[in-house]
Parts: sequence; structure tokens; C-alpha cells
Amino acid sequence: MKLLIVSALGVATSIAFATSGAHAQRAPASVNDGIATVVAKRQQSLVGTRDFIDRRAAFEKLMAQVPVPDGVTIHHVDANGVPGKWVSLNHARVSGTHGRRVILYLHGGGFYSGSSNSHRALAATLARDAGADVLLPDYRRMPEARYPAQIDDAVTSYEWLLKQGYFASDIAVAGESAGGNLVLELALRLRAAHRPLPSSLVAMSPIMDLTASGDSTRTLASLDPVLTRAGLLDVTKVYMQGADPRSPDASPLFADLHGLPPLLLQVGAREILLDDSLRIARVAALDDVAVSVEVWPGMVHQWQLFPDVVPEARRALRNCAEFIDAHMARVATTQ
Repeated sequence: MKLLIVSALGVATSIAFATSGAHAQRAPASVNDGIATVVAKRQQSLVGTRDFIDRRAAFEKLMAQVPVPDGVTIHHVDANGVPGKWVSLNHARVSGTHGRRVILYLHGGGFYSGSSNSHRALAATLARDAGADVLLPDYRRMPEARYPAQIDDAVTSYEWLLKQGYFASDIAVAGESAGGNLVLELALRLRAAHRPLPSSLVAMSPIMDLTASGDSTRTLASLDPVLTRAGLLDVTKVYMQGADPRSPDASPLFADLHGLPPLLLQVGAREILLDDSLRIARVAALDDVAVSVEVWPGMVHQWQLFPDVVPEARRALRNCAEFIDAHMARVATTQ
């Protein structure tokens, strides 16, 4: 299903829904074997965990099983004090130079988990599909570091790329889950500081509302095998350390998005975060931001992390790469 929304100033903004119909978000229908396998492994990995640190270690162990595709080289990098990994295509490494185009990827994990190690496979897949290098920063995580440290490190990483000689038009920013939140908050910070904005933004299964006020946090609770509303609110309580979670500086849903780059949103139809993507898409459209939404039937939170066993993950990442490639090329031709 595809819709065309006309924004407040009369500019047509495309919002594409990749569902097969409204029923896709109400029932899991035929969940493929890959998703069933991923869900089972995720649930098993959490057995015996008690806190954020335990769950962080369990996630790292789980993601270590995901193979990194061939054709890339990965090495450590220091982005002005923010450690991380640089994922480059092998032909670029042979020539001794980084590519002309780069994706800043902000990993998910509820602001407390995930790392440049856990997201290597996803980053390598994106690099190959988009023909671009990927910077995977290890931003600070809670509970050791709380809001806004994660956003600060995202800004530092982006500014480091500019200092390396990359044009903003050759940088895309992407992330999933909590990383999707950081994608938007980084862009808002850059806009407020009158800094050059990236060519495009990609947010997969993003947390756009730290108050978890979307209807889907309740209506899809029985279908979501990964997230719970209570769990989201527990993360918010620790992350925000008393600050207002409705602040646009923390929850992009409540921000003015005027002037932001084109935005691609991907979300699974079984996620309690479905409304986060649908509502932020409406805000973006009304603020005259070019926005596309893909709602994937039967998919669960962060399905893109498992391209080795979930065919929809490969297709979703390919869509992200095509979106990034198209907007980098479009900006380049207008410079």
C-alpha cells in the first residue's frame, strides 16, 4: 500500500507502506523460519540475566554468531576520542584510501547495549550494498553514561568525519532502535548549530518517543516477542536521569523537524514501536521533510541485524542502501 501525503505547505511528501494490508499489523500470520529462529535465540540469550550489564553481555554473545560478509575490511578507529570501527570495502583498502562516501551508523541496544562488534555484520552488509564505508562509533552507554552523553558522542563522530575531509553531502546517518533515536537527535543538534547536514537519514525500528505513549505499545504487546512497554519505560527512567522524556532534545516525536534531510523509516508490523515510526512520519511530512516509511509484515524489532538467516533483513538493508545511494547522488548533482 502506498500513500501520498500533502504537507502543510503544499509540498507532496511520499510515505510508502510496505505492508500487504492493514491486517498485517494485527496478526503475525505466517512467521518465517528465520524470524522464529532469531526470536528463540534472543529469548534464550536472556535467560538468567538480571540487569543492563547482563543483557549487554548476552547481546554481544548472541551477535558474535552472526557472520560478517566477505568483501570488507574492519579496523579500529578513534573519532576524536570516540572509539569505534571503520568498515571499508576491500578495493578501497587496497588502494590505501577510504572511499569518498561514508555512512555513520549509530547502533541500537536501548542506550545500554550494542557495540561496533555486535553490529559488524549489519554495517558490512550496508557497506557492500551502498558502495560506501561505514563508521561504527562506540558511543558511551548507560548506566555508566546517561543522557545526553550518547548524543554528544554521535555529534563528535559526525564532526570527525567532516574533519577527515568528507563533504556532508557524501555522509549518510543510519541507526536502529535507540540508534534510530540518535540519528534524529544528531540531525537536530546539527541544525541548531547551523552545521552542514548529512545527505539522508535512515532510522530502523526507532525509538522516537521515550514516554512510550503510542497506541501500539499496548495494542501490539501480545505480538511483540522482543520489547515490552514496561521495559522501554525502565530504560527511559535510567537514561533520562530525571530529565523530561518529552523534551524534543530526547524524543524526536516532539521536535520541529523542518529543514532535516530526507528520512527513511523501517519498522516491523509486530513491533510495539510501530506507532513511533508512523507518528514521526506524519510529523516529518507536516514539517516538509521528505519521508518514506516501510512497514514490514511479520517482522520484529531489529530484524535487520540478522541478514544471514532472515531474507527480509537482506531486502530491508538493500532498500536502505538504495535510499542512501540515491540521495548522495542527488545531492552531488546539485552541488
